[in-house]
Amino acid sequence: MSRLGISDTTYKKLHHISTATLTTQLLKRGFRNTFVVGLTPLRPDLRMVGRAFTLRYVPIREDLDKAVDYDNNSNVQRLAVEAVEAGDVLMIDARSNVNAASFGHILATRILQRGAHGLVTDGGLRDTPAIQQLDLPTYIRQPHATTSVTVHHPADMNVPIGCGEVYVQAGDIVVGDAEGVVVMPVAAADSVAEDGYEQELLETFLQQQVAEGASIKGVYPPNDAMLEAYQHWRDTQDTIE
Repeated sequence: MSRLGISDTTYKKLHHISTATLTTQLLKRGFRNTFVVGLTPLRPDLRMVGRAFTLRYVPIREDLDKAVDYDNNSNVQRLAVEAVEAGDVLMIDARSNVNAASFGHILATRILQRGAHGLVTDGGLRDTPAIQQLDLPTYIRQPHATTSVTVHHPADMNVPIGCGEVYVQAGDIVVGDAEGVVVMPVAAADSVAEDGYEQELLETFLQQQVAEGASIKGVYPPNDAMLEAYQHWRDTQDTIE
């Protein structure tokens, strides 16, 4: 069992399944709202699989957010940075507000050093050219150079949040690829990974048939003859079991 609360096999498979396939598998299980909308990956070359650690911002109030220099002993954002554990994906609820950053390069470096598997915000990030140099899967709505205190007050961590119109609670499994980010309950992850991995293999085979000139009729979806051909092909592939 991996530290994320899922099997090692599930963890490996989730690195090979597209977010598109994951949304399909989750839809079959009744989960309709799982793809975090409006995000851009800063590192589309990196895959992300991790456990959600949530940070919730609310609008500022001037008597609470006077200081530009943050107190590491009381500011919830700073406390969250030092509470992130190996395998976590820091999921930030910034209310989809991009009028200031919600995080920056030094803090991103710190959570990477603590073993974070990713950083996701439905708001902005500052220092994005520098963050792009980190080996940290990172997803944002858009860059903004201004520090968070002008717009965001960090209210609490590891509570249920909305990130990009998706419900996220601490411990959820978060998967990211070059297309975006999907969130799922940990209890669904093993079956989603198993069926999603098989869907990916089948669609790889079907894509090859169409690329070689086959009609989608009898191929997508596959008829019995195509499924038999697929099974012969699958038996020749190196797969994660």
